[in-house]
Amino acid sequence: MKTLIAGVDGYLGWALALRLLSKGHQVIGIDNFYTRKAVKEVGSDSALPIGSFHQRIRGLPKDKMSKIALYKADVTDYGRLKKIISKYRPDSIVDFAEQRSAPYSMRSRETASHTLSNNIIGTLNFIYAIKEINREIHFLKMGTMGEYGTPNFDIPESTFIEASINGKTDRIITPKYAGSWYHWSKVYDTDNLIFANKIWGLTTTDIMQGPVYGTRTSEITDSRLFTRFDFDETWGTVLNRYCVEAVLGMPLTPYGSGGQTRAFLSLEDSVTALSLLLENPPASGNYRTVNQFTETYSVLELANIVQERASALGLKTEIKNVDNPRVEAETHYYNPERKILPGLGLKGPTKNLKDEIEVIIKDLLPYKNRLEKHRSVIAPKTNWRA
Repeated sequence: MKTLIAGVDGYLGWALALRLLSKGHQVIGIDNFYTRKAVKEVGSDSALPIGSFHQRIRGLPKDKMSKIALYKADVTDYGRLKKIISKYRPDSIVDFAEQRSAPYSMRSRETASHTLSNNIIGTLNFIYAIKEINREIHFLKMGTMGEYGTPNFDIPESTFIEASINGKTDRIITPKYAGSWYHWSKVYDTDNLIFANKIWGLTTTDIMQGPVYGTRTSEITDSRLFTRFDFDETWGTVLNRYCVEAVLGMPLTPYGSGGQTRAFLSLEDSVTALSLLLENPPASGNYRTVNQFTETYSVLELANIVQERASALGLKTEIKNVDNPRVEAETHYYNPERKILPGLGLKGPTKNLKDEIEVIIKDLLPYKNRLEKHRSVIAPKTNWRA
């Protein structure tokens, strides 16, 4: 299988590239390296040191080096994007090349504008490139469980649902109610992909993925192959932030009451799920929605687990709830459906969360001095209401 990964330098992009290479597949990677620049702009860095992309490739076994090609490219540059796709004519395209931070999208009009234009136009460019080059290319698009918000109904793993309004019943797109400009950009992507499938029959997998945690996959066996690990309030996920706070002896900081419940999965399970979906595409011309997660926790539950595992490693920390900078329900119903991935063989979490937290903390401890330099960027500063 020949797969083009857009955003190959990122947390998921690099980990997926390693997995596909380990299975004998060919990878074409593109990236504009925007995340490296944007993370530095907020005064942060990857907790785990990562080399340049070419240094990473030199860390691969020699038989894998010949199976990966890298291009510096921006997905909003349609001409360059189309030229690369035309050259390789991949079997599948994975789109991770989006501005991926909800807080970043809420910082200012400029960051909101960048988020919407980059994400929506990038997706539209892929749609048109596939339509014009080869409509059989399987397009796997990374969306987010955050598209749904926190509805007071079970979240179906389906594109459409039957709805009754004023006594009339029709089939409608599963309702979405996002919580940031970033999440809304993903909703618009979904609507555009559904429309492209309707008019041109493009073959698409739209992934609604929960936050991913972890530093390791079975391919990340030494520091030369580390993927990035962000922890600041703008770019880091909640579990990453907690683990770094524990290493630095800082309080763990759930936002608000901590009752916000989300769907999570480990990095290992994420790349396993992604490779399963690539190797088992939907039938030609079909659009498929996949809820990609393995477990659900509230952010306060996660804080308690991190505190417990940190204590087992001799790290003492407290939990200190802080004012919630976001506009979100802190107590709510949450029950998403999950059928497709179990049907492909990913039955449940293959990694125990408590064990994975210990692995994360152990990987971070050698870089404590590196983390100390960025202590000031962990506390929330981006206020949704400002």
